[in-house]
Amino acid sequence: MGTLMIRKIDDDLKRRLRVQAAQNGRSMEEEARRILADSLNEGAPAAGNAGDAIAAIVDPIGGIELDLPYRGPVREPPRFDDWLDETE
Repeated sequence: MGTLMIRKIDDDLKRRLRVQAAQNGRSMEEEARRILADSLNEGAPAAGNAGDAIAAIVDPIGGIELDLPYRGPVREPPRFDDWLDETE
C-alpha cells in the first residue's frame, strides 16, 4: 500500500476530522482513508452484473420503456444431414 502525506490542512478542518474520527471510534488516519474511499466510490456502480448497475440508475426514476423493433421469423438453421451422408 502507498503512503500519502497531505500538507497545509486548515486547522479547523483538522479539528473537525479529529472530532469525527473520535465520534466513529477511529484514528484520524483511518477516518481520512474512509472519507477518501467513500467519496471516490460515490456514484460508482456496485460490483456485480451490468443489469444490476443499470437497474440502480433507472429504478429511482421509474424505469425506462423502450420501443423494440419488430423481429421477423428466424430462418431455419443449416442442415448437415446430406453432408454427413456423403463423408461416411
